[in-house]
Amino acid sequence: MTVLVFDIETVPDVETGRRLYDLNDLSDADTASALFALRRAKVGHDFLPHYLQKIVAISLVLSQGTQFKVWSLGTEQSDEAELIQRFFAGLDKHTPTLVSWNGSGFDLPVMHYRALLHKIPAPTYWESGENLQNFRFNNYLNRFHNRHLDLMDVLAGYQNKAFAPLDDIASMLGFPGKMGMSGAKVWDEYQAGNINGIRNYCETDVLNTYGVYLRFELMRGVINTEEYEQLVAQMRNALNAEINKPHLIEFLNAFDSRP
Repeated sequence: MTVLVFDIETVPDVETGRRLYDLNDLSDADTASALFALRRAKVGHDFLPHYLQKIVAISLVLSQGTQFKVWSLGTEQSDEAELIQRFFAGLDKHTPTLVSWNGSGFDLPVMHYRALLHKIPAPTYWESGENLQNFRFNNYLNRFHNRHLDLMDVLAGYQNKAFAPLDDIASMLGFPGKMGMSGAKVWDEYQAGNINGIRNYCETDVLNTYGVYLRFELMRGVINTEEYEQLVAQMRNALNAEINKPHLIEFLNAFDSRP
């Protein structure tokens, strides 16, 4: 089975914000501040709606048999459309099982709106059985199907009051948790031009998610304890080989230092 763990990082879509709220004379920073203020006035917090989230990084962990890989799509120069196109093209080609933390509530709805904006086709993702019979009862769209496993959703029993932060659960299980920055700092880092730092942070997030996924598979009996330890060792070995990526070595060292 091919497993693809994914995570996105976003910043305010200031271009759309200007168009929607007639903010044409404002800088990017001032436009974002205005959007945050409008959002706080409307709902009491400044977390922008999904359609005003611009994707600046998509990071992945691929697990397939003896293969393990963690990376971010595109390059630091890639625009949003390229990142999204690469993601959905990968689904078209490989049809993996998707794994996320809050992917149903955030990452995928954001990608829906952004793919709509950029006119990006994603036929396999949107397939629900009309063209592929085996997608009728197991597709990416149904919350209760298996082609996309949202760990936060499932572990909470689909109860909003039981939702938990990835950082807390990963740390509870002995994984490093958040490293380098937090989602709240991404806009500041983006304005500073630190796309590489955002991509690195996103990669550590998918590694944490993968670790939780392995524990989940152990808990529900898909793998046994020996297989779990082998998969954790596979991840450690793959990270240990990434000598040119200090953030992955830092993640590995933090993981190995946990009791």
